[in-house]
Amino acid sequence: MHFDWQFFWAALFTPSDPFIDGLILTIVISVVAMSLATLLGLVIALMRRSRFPALRWCSSFYIWAIRGTPLLVQLVLIYTGLAAVGLYQFHDVSLLGLSVRAAVQAAIIGLMVNESAYIAEIVRAGIDSVPKGQFEAAASLGMKPWKVMRWIIVPQALRVMVPPLGNSFNGMMKTTSVLSVIGVSEMFLVAQSISSYTFHTFEIFIVAAIYYLALTTIWTFIQAGIENRLARQLGIEQRVPIIQRLTGARRSVATALPTHG
Repeated sequence: MHFDWQFFWAALFTPSDPFIDGLILTIVISVVAMSLATLLGLVIALMRRSRFPALRWCSSFYIWAIRGTPLLVQLVLIYTGLAAVGLYQFHDVSLLGLSVRAAVQAAIIGLMVNESAYIAEIVRAGIDSVPKGQFEAAASLGMKPWKVMRWIIVPQALRVMVPPLGNSFNGMMKTTSVLSVIGVSEMFLVAQSISSYTFHTFEIFIVAAIYYLALTTIWTFIQAGIENRLARQLGIEQRVPIIQRLTGARRSVATALPTHG
């Protein structure tokens, strides 16, 4: 057995149409699922801060149950389990002229549900990082709770929430590889299919790994831009070498910007 360099370079620089489709599907599922998970996670986090015990209990149970069970099990339960007990069966639908397969719908919902439990904790930690005096000061001015949250608390909490949210999205793009278990033709399943009929297993999976690495690296740059922009808006100059971001050795150097006046 030898490494087929010709096949490897061809697969890397001129990937087949199915592989490109799998790459695009991986990105689309990740973006859509993360967007929905962020909205749901925000709702769950606000429920945990509700003055109604029933809402706090429901949100706590949701986070405990979702974080305590594997994503793989959740995907199978959503896609196959619901249909098996007659509660709901996914069907292919047409959306904006595009056909969305049943497995893709289940994948997005599964990732959304799983990630929202973690995002809810990120949001909670971000809100808790804002001094309670901010709440009290806003309340003394007669501001309604939702206005306090929208205009005072959330903008300050974003500075704390963005890094872990970005890391969650980074992880989700890699986690999409498990969607093959319910038949989603994302990049990993396409690579597996190519491997089965070309017998170039090592070569094609190295190519897939390189593409996953490229996706996460691109997002690392985007996340760095978002974090630095937020830092500048708060009057902080943040310089973090990109190598430290890529390797995970985060060591922020932050200095206050000079004020003029």
